[in-house]
Amino acid sequence: MPVPDAPTTGANAPANPSAADAPAGPSRLDPAVAARLRRDSDGLVAAVVRQHDTGEVLMVAWMDDEALHRTLTTGRATYWSRSRQEYWVKGATSGHHQYVRSVALDCDGDALLVSVEQVGAACHTGERTCFFTELPVTSTPGDPS
Repeated sequence: MPVPDAPTTGANAPANPSAADAPAGPSRLDPAVAARLRRDSDGLVAAVVRQHDTGEVLMVAWMDDEALHRTLTTGRATYWSRSRQEYWVKGATSGHHQYVRSVALDCDGDALLVSVEQVGAACHTGERTCFFTELPVTSTPGDPS
């Protein structure tokens, strides 16, 4: 039997793995939670990920109902990869794990705030956070220019 939080591969893999791991409507997610989600046209909700103790924003990823269910029930951050079309557990290949401390749903139901204990880099570039490129701000609030 495949590990529930890993992509299905090997002898037990379905003939069409992308279909098996595709975002699905019904899942094991608590129906009361699922009813509050406002998903995009692909069935996904944005997940903003932050370091639990400092509030540092680490990354943004995507979850469907099943990824959220896996995150809530395993304590390991699980996302839907839009490029690979499969679920991924943060750190499964990199060793840079995210241990979930809490998950909050925003007032509109269209975004999640996932607070984690980040081990290692959060960004695939090796940076601590994906938000390391500062853009110039030429005006400040209240500045008449």
